[in-house]
Parts: sequence; C-alpha cells; structure tokens
Amino acid sequence: MAVEKINIEIFLELSKQYPVIDVRSPGEFNHAQIPEAYSLPLFTDQERKIVGTIYKQQSRETAIKIGLDFFGVKMKQMVEDVEQIVSSFEPHAYSKEELVPPPPEGVRGKPLLIHCWRGGMRSGAVAWLLDMYGFKVYTLEGGYKLFRKWVLEQFDKKYNLKILGGYTGSGKTLMLGELQNKGNNVIDLEGLANHKGSAFGGIGEKNQPSQEMFENLLALQLQANTNPDKNSRPIWLEDESQRIGKLIIPNPFWEMMRESPVYFLDIPFKERLDFLVNTYGNFEKEKLEDAIGRIKKRLGGLEAKNAISFLSENNIRECFRILLHYYDKLYAKGLINRKNYESLLNIIPCQGVNSSVNLNKLSLQRV
Repeated sequence: MAVEKINIEIFLELSKQYPVIDVRSPGEFNHAQIPEAYSLPLFTDQERKIVGTIYKQQSRETAIKIGLDFFGVKMKQMVEDVEQIVSSFEPHAYSKEELVPPPPEGVRGKPLLIHCWRGGMRSGAVAWLLDMYGFKVYTLEGGYKLFRKWVLEQFDKKYNLKILGGYTGSGKTLMLGELQNKGNNVIDLEGLANHKGSAFGGIGEKNQPSQEMFENLLALQLQANTNPDKNSRPIWLEDESQRIGKLIIPNPFWEMMRESPVYFLDIPFKERLDFLVNTYGNFEKEKLEDAIGRIKKRLGGLEAKNAISFLSENNIRECFRILLHYYDKLYAKGLINRKNYESLLNIIPCQGVNSSVNLNKLSLQRV
C-alpha cells in the first residue's frame, strides 16, 4: 500500500465512512477542528514550539532531527491508539463506491484519513508510520488550512433558505425539530452555537465553541443539506440576530438569511409568557439576575430594577413579562429593518405554542 494525497471534496466524502485523524498539537485541535476528527498529536504544544523555533532559527534538517526525537518514543503508542480508533469507529453514511475499494477484514489494512495544518511533514510522518504498519492511509492535500478555505467558501454560495420567525417564546426551536422530523432540511444555528440567542440564552447550555469551530460546523451542515438528493428543497433556519452569544453568523450567509422569506409564528403574548415561565422559571435566580444586568442599559434602569425586584420576590411571571415586552420591541425592530420586509413576511396566526398544530398551519401556507 502507499499513502495517497486527496483533495478536500474526496476527503470530506470519505470522512463519512472512515475516521479522520488530526495530528496537529492539542492547542490547535482544541481551538477548532474538522468536526468528529480524532486528536492524535505528533507533538505537544511545547514540542511544536521547539521544533518551529529551530526550523526558523537554525535549519529544516536540524528541526527534523529534533522532531524525530519526539516522534520516535511515541510510535508504538500512536499505532495502538489508531487501532483502537479504527476498531471502534462507526460510519455515519456510506461513501461513494467508486472512491475507495472495499476495506479488508480486521483492523490492519482499513482506510483512515490524516491531516495536519498544511498537509506537510507532520501528517507525512504519521502517514508513513501507519502505512508501514499496514493501514490504508489518505492525507488531505493542503491540510486543515485548505479545509478552512473550503469552509469560508461555503458562506458565499447561494442557498434556498426559509426563515422561521416569531417573537421570543414562540417555540421556534421546537418547530425546527418538528420540521426536521417531517423530513425537511433544517439547520439549528442555536444548537450549533450552544446558545439560545438572548442575554438568557447561555443559561443551561454547554460552553460555546470558538468562532472558527462554529463556522466549521455550519459549513458542514450546509454541505449536508445541499447534497444532490436534497438540493431542490429549502433549508429552514430560525430567525436570528447576527450575534448568537459570543458568536457571529458569517456576514455573507447572514445577509442571505435577511433576504429570505420569513414565516412568522404569530402567537399571543400570554401564551408565549406561559411558555417562557415554564422553560426558564426554574433556572437559578443568580443567573437570571446576571442576565438582566447584561441588558440593564438597553432595558432601562427602572424596568431592570422592577424585573430584579419581581425576581427577588419569586414572582417569575411578572419579571418575565417585563423582559418579554423588551424582546418583542427588539425583534420587531430587527424585522422591519429588512429590505422589502413586507414582501418577505408571511404571518402564520397561531393560538398557542404547539409545534405539531403550528406545523399544520405552516403547511397551509404552501411553503
């Protein structure tokens, strides 16, 4: 067998069927990676720094020799780690038959994908080792740097988008799930961002990914929802401001969202307030108070004081009533700031926050 360099399109297709091994340093990997890649660093962060410094200040040859000192003692463990990865890996989808021949039985000989930052010495060294041991190895030409170029290119493409709108508390995320269960193309931006979008959106969520990682996740979601068998159908997304917590929706894609038709779930204030009380009412008061503090200036000093006072009295409903009025005004402003918003807006009258019932109403719009 011989190591084969492949382009990004084939690499991503094969990644559905075979494990991706990222041999960059832990720091590089933890910042952002190709989603679902396994970290198998050739160098620690400190070792990478040492090799890089020697490469710049002395010579390529000296850097390689120092790198071999670090690499040599790790060879056996790296092989064993890859054996474990390959034996436990479960494919998400079958890759196209013409891309690779059927894998042999057993662990050795099975295909795997390797990349480093530029597709250079680090991936080359690990690929040599694993190829010598008996794996079928593919490396990404251009490395993670090329993958990032591919990611950014996805946001400049044209997509058929449909935006699910509605004031805060309309259950839009639940509706997205209902749409997906019915076979529609859906991207949950808030799910990718680990944040529900408002000042309260981080409560109860995991830490947000880096901006780079968020972009990686979004780009692959866009690719998954525009493959040949899905390309004729629209992609549904929730209406968002450009910022979701600390993350920013890439500008070209966000502009496209702002120019896409909006299907607005028009749900009465009381029903939405009930939904919010049930959803957020049991969260820690300290976290809710901190969130109110973050919007104090925009909310207004008196309203913020009243909201916190109601919260301290355990009157969650009246606290949320103040906040909901604030977010309704904020959303309405964002809605009418779209160009030609009246021609984009499709209002769906709904009696309550019921995703299955509201989906039927949405279907009557012949979207």
